[in-house]
Amino acid sequence: MRYRSTVAVLSALAALAVGLAGQQRTPNYQWDLPPGVSPPRLPVGAPMTPARVELGRRLFYDTRLSGNGTQSCATCHIQALAFTDGRARGLGSTGERHPRSAMSLVNVAYRDALTWGDPTLLTLEEQALVPLFGTDPIELGLAGHEKRAYAALAASPVYRRLFPAAFPRVGSTMDDDEQPAEPFITTERITLALAAFQRSIVSFRSPYDRYRFHGDEKALSPAARRGMELFFSRRARCGGCHLGRSFSQTLSADISLNLDGGSKAATSPLTDPPVFNFHNTGLYNLPGPVPYPPDNTGRHAHTGNLEHVGQFRIPTLRNVVVTAPYMHDGSIAALSEVLDHYVAGGRAPNPQQSDAIEPLTLRGDERRDLLAFLQSLTDDALLRDVRWSDPWAPAP
Repeated sequence: MRYRSTVAVLSALAALAVGLAGQQRTPNYQWDLPPGVSPPRLPVGAPMTPARVELGRRLFYDTRLSGNGTQSCATCHIQALAFTDGRARGLGSTGERHPRSAMSLVNVAYRDALTWGDPTLLTLEEQALVPLFGTDPIELGLAGHEKRAYAALAASPVYRRLFPAAFPRVGSTMDDDEQPAEPFITTERITLALAAFQRSIVSFRSPYDRYRFHGDEKALSPAARRGMELFFSRRARCGGCHLGRSFSQTLSADISLNLDGGSKAATSPLTDPPVFNFHNTGLYNLPGPVPYPPDNTGRHAHTGNLEHVGQFRIPTLRNVVVTAPYMHDGSIAALSEVLDHYVAGGRAPNPQQSDAIEPLTLRGDERRDLLAFLQSLTDDALLRDVRWSDPWAPAP
């Protein structure tokens, strides 16, 4: 893809910045986690600090980080929609349509792969470079506009305070007429701050979490409890692909993460490509050796291996009722239709389809129970929590 050369260079710069940042003494970050859930593992040199999270929140909602000043990260990751955008496919700042939908950022700190199809992007610092500077497709379209955009940020009193606070080596808070000895707004620091903010977006306050982690027997309705049992049963097999803190881990990759909250995955999310968590669910079977749309072949686009055609990242099921439409290309409109898809064993079975996708028989009441369980994964507090809201929005 055309963005790769740009991203490769910037990734090297970001890696250098991560190493430098790791040398700093920073306050401990307080995670909001239930009993039994450990904090996520972080890349070396990328500490969580309140100052970095707050800076990242400002940048996440700032349209000055797009080439034409019309979009921010939050344009495609809306808090009320669990940080998705409600579109079948993303729409970039120049109007270019993305071939895939915007993935939820909820609990992204616990994920071992960060995009629908690329198993090699393993840190949020590296991944942030793609929407910022990528050209195929153009998302924020910042490539070539960095000087102007960074100058606009540097002129802001807010950033003249927040960048030095988040990265103390750039000096103390600067007065409006004070010039730093070095550029205090850099790509490296932007990606570190954005990554810190995204890692802070954790969701463990749903009815399911109250039942699972706090022992609240009344948190789940009888239908939701029946649906939970069916979800994790050998007959339905939903849990075979949707385990883990975010219900997005394959059994082969992480056999017990959902059960004890502290197990380590078989593949490290910071070292080895997590190949277990990409699956072909039988959405397409077009004629020819590549039975998926040519601009949407999943993992195959990055490996060239025909066995990987149609393999896409397992998405989180947390807050799934507010993240329609579904699948990597938004081709399934409603959650009930997603159940139809899996009950049928896939919409269009093809040779590369995952062995886990097989026809299933469900009664009407069982379907309702499953939907009730999926509803119980909604964290209503997350959708309006001020910690992740737009800091630039006018006060109500």
